[in-house]
Amino acid sequence: MKNLTPKVEEAFAEAGEHLRAWRKLYALKAAQVAGRAGIAPGTLRKIENGDPSVSVGAFLEVVRSLGLLDNVTASLDPLNSDLGRARMSEHLPKRVR
Repeated sequence: MKNLTPKVEEAFAEAGEHLRAWRKLYALKAAQVAGRAGIAPGTLRKIENGDPSVSVGAFLEVVRSLGLLDNVTASLDPLNSDLGRARMSEHLPKRVR
């Protein structure tokens, strides 16, 4: 895997900590979340420990299993930003060159 910037490594670690906290808030065992997400318990452990080698798919399945997927996808919506709303009247280009 390509070397990641320290900022991205910190983001993985923080996201993993947050997911672990959500799991504990819901009083779910790791095996329950892993089962719901369709991943091995070891993969969940990697996600919660901030291991960036885990697939985005596995990460998002854990997010989904905790009921947070809509929050994550909404946070990426450009129309949920000041810039996106400001440019809403403009048409997005079909391609960016």
